[in-house]
Amino acid sequence: MFLGLLPAPFVTWTIAASTVAAMFVRPRRIPEAIWACLGAGLLLAFHLLPFPEALGAVTKGYDVYLFLTGMMVLAELARREGVFDWLAGIAMRAAAGSRSRLFALIYLLGIVVTTVLSNDATAVVLTPAVYAVMKRAKGDPLPYLFACAFIANAASFVLPISNPANLVMFGNNLPPLLPWLRIFLLTTGAAILATYLTMRLLFRRTLQGKVPNVVEDLRLSTSGKLTVLGVIAIAGVLLFCSATGKSLGVPTCITAVAITLFITLWDRQAPLAVGRGVSWSAGFSGRSSTRPKPPRQAD
Repeated sequence: MFLGLLPAPFVTWTIAASTVAAMFVRPRRIPEAIWACLGAGLLLAFHLLPFPEALGAVTKGYDVYLFLTGMMVLAELARREGVFDWLAGIAMRAAAGSRSRLFALIYLLGIVVTTVLSNDATAVVLTPAVYAVMKRAKGDPLPYLFACAFIANAASFVLPISNPANLVMFGNNLPPLLPWLRIFLLTTGAAILATYLTMRLLFRRTLQGKVPNVVEDLRLSTSGKLTVLGVIAIAGVLLFCSATGKSLGVPTCITAVAITLFITLWDRQAPLAVGRGVSWSAGFSGRSSTRPKPPRQAD
């Protein structure tokens, strides 16, 4: 009765703001997805959103769901096989102890991961790997974590696949690859450069000197090498689909699942273990968890 006396827009915005706040604060460590579903349920319960419209909105997002599922499964496979730790270790050794050079290399690595595997992979998987490598090297991880966090946003328009939100915003009107590059490449490049220069200025003192320890040589197993080839393969599939104007969700999910099944069976793993390791709540809510998870140890 009381809610019926309030304007519908006020109630709607109150529910939306409370839902977003709960997703960020996470009271009682309840997953973000629970709060998102609760907020949507309240909109339906108070008849602020007609059920047919809500159902239609859910069904329209199937391409995004499949795309995000495929990319998160592939990213989790790469994490389990130690690919991200291996890449971070390569950047550490290439920097030869220089903090400023390491910052530039981590930033460049973030551009590549965001461009090819989406900004969710950078936020959810690369960031913990960088944190773990910096802790082993006994260096200050803060500038490098900022690099991962900000490049995940700055590079999210390099390609249509660089951010699942691109699929949400454009829907069936997603531009093919070449028109996309004509529209966004210059502005995205400017954003990447401006972000880098701003953070270099912000951390100019922290990035002076040397990293205390250079991490040990991290070797990639055979299944890890196959995973790298799988990432390259799925990037090729996505670029082809984008260039020809085809939907991205179905080919992404099918290719990622096929690659995961092949590599896990090759390595005698349980394929479902990869699915259980995916941060589903964090990925689909758009919020990442920076708690590092160790890669699966090779036998």
